[in-house]
Amino acid sequence: MTPERLALRDAVRSLLDRHSDVRAAIETPHGHDKGVWARLCEIGVLPIPERYGGSGATHDDTRVALEELGRTLTPSPLLGSAIAVEALLASGDDEACARLLPRIAGGAVAALVWPWADEEIGGTARYVVDGDLADVLLVTDGTDLHEVDLASVTREHTPTMDATRRLATVDLTAAATTRLGPWSPHVRSVAIAALAAEQVGAAARALELTVEYTKTRVQFGKPIGSFQALKHRMADLHVLVETARSAAGAVTDEVSAAVAKVYCSEAFFTVAAEMVQLHGGIAITWEHDAHLYFKRAHGSRQLFGSPQVHLERLSRLV
Repeated sequence: MTPERLALRDAVRSLLDRHSDVRAAIETPHGHDKGVWARLCEIGVLPIPERYGGSGATHDDTRVALEELGRTLTPSPLLGSAIAVEALLASGDDEACARLLPRIAGGAVAALVWPWADEEIGGTARYVVDGDLADVLLVTDGTDLHEVDLASVTREHTPTMDATRRLATVDLTAAATTRLGPWSPHVRSVAIAALAAEQVGAAARALELTVEYTKTRVQFGKPIGSFQALKHRMADLHVLVETARSAAGAVTDEVSAAVAKVYCSEAFFTVAAEMVQLHGGIAITWEHDAHLYFKRAHGSRQLFGSPQVHLERLSRLV
């Protein structure tokens, strides 16, 4: 965390503290606060080079922003748009980059339809991040990257357990596409690293909220956080979160990406489950945020391939 990156973190955190309202955002027709998204684009959190109208942010900068978005569970097109940006840059198509990236830098939502595991995409693609909202829609067949004519596809929002994540079903049966360049498998690793950063941010905040609650919830005349058994549990969760942060920041190839996906998914799920248990009955009420973290943990665990899928990939890669 360089001084510049710390300043970016503080700017994003301040923005979210002042303007993020998760419950109001998920009730909008598009599932996120357009004003917050516009401000994030102004801050420059997308990894778009300056020559294409971006701020020159790096992948590490984007992951800092995603970790902050994860902390608050703020719905945002950043994850899907950042992955689409990486696919465009990796294609090597300068004309497409010069045409599309300035639009994305200015706030246009981008989405990528891609095979999470090693399957082929058929006529219908499911669980496409921001697929129904995208102003720029890209698709890969595993070999090449294509731009999709939006008028040639049918897109529908797919409601899921996690209302803070916008997913869609995209019917590509009659899609008209334009080839942009080769597909880079490295995009998968970039996507997983971005998701892992978001998972770490959410897990860290879930743990913070749980620790705070154990200091105020009283049983037998004492705060439950004073009990030795719970102190050990909190310490174990802290180690889990910090190890997940290390795994998320160490993604350099397919192997380390698969490790990060498995570890960060399990870490976030474990912390979220403990959050629900230690908050007691209040955690399962709609008014409390514990269930939102638990649902995000479930959803992000399956996104871009389940831990089991990546464990199988690891067995082939190492």
